[in-house]
Amino acid sequence: MIGARLAILALFGGAVLAGSAASEDRADGAERELRVCADPNNLPFSNQQGEGFENRIAELIANELDATLSYTWWAQRRGFIRNTLRAGACDLVIGVPAGYELVETTVPYYRSAYVYVYRADRGLDLRSMRDPRLRDLRIGVHLIGDDGANPPPAHALGQQGIVDNVVGYMIYGDYREPNPPARIIEAVARGDLDVAAVWGPLGGYFAKHASAPLEAVPITDTAQFAPLRFEFGIAMGVRTGDLAFRDQLNAIIERRREDIDALLDTYGVPRPAGGTSGARGGEPGQRRAQEAG
Repeated sequence: MIGARLAILALFGGAVLAGSAASEDRADGAERELRVCADPNNLPFSNQQGEGFENRIAELIANELDATLSYTWWAQRRGFIRNTLRAGACDLVIGVPAGYELVETTVPYYRSAYVYVYRADRGLDLRSMRDPRLRDLRIGVHLIGDDGANPPPAHALGQQGIVDNVVGYMIYGDYREPNPPARIIEAVARGDLDVAAVWGPLGGYFAKHASAPLEAVPITDTAQFAPLRFEFGIAMGVRTGDLAFRDQLNAIIERRREDIDALLDTYGVPRPAGGTSGARGGEPGQRRAQEAG
């Protein structure tokens, strides 16, 4: 999510590209460079001003590697991987679903879940995906495309026949505006929506920065909608076969996990109890698949 963060298909045609610029030991004394692929307009994850938590984590990694940090900027939508990691323009994507087959992934550095966002003054205390009040509330959900690859809350609502009171917001939005996925949270703050069901990092961050007091709470009672998943582990991705770089990143993640957790807290990223174990499927996978084309 997205924005949410959604799964990258890195199509390398079987080629193994080992020894990225960031993972090589430079015997010639040249300055090391950490080359990162990122979206220039996608808070809370990244932007060109370096204000996202993925920007901050990239800085942390560069410091650990004693490397200079550089970016390849590209909107995270169709063609993202083809034009960045696959093209050799960069060596690292900071946010990918943990365990994704077609990139080399690190251990997860955080785990999050879908959340409800609603105005604090409404007193909704809404948590369950099966709450009967969902039939009467005006609900906002993100949409990814016209191929059915939409987030789990949209599918779960549809399975219950909750359709007429659901309003879709394209996750890509109007890219001429700052942070397109934020429009759905702004609608909640204005009162145009009663509640939004969105990917946790988006909901938590924009709820903190909204024009009205908002609450962001994890969605519960989702077991009956399996195989839909509402929680995901998020890792970092490098080119397939670049095991040395992956292992370096794993060591940094484990060594700096408390610092990463503290950083995520400042961005309001909701993280379920139980750690950072990985998961696959759902919206993060679906949107990244869109981005790869």
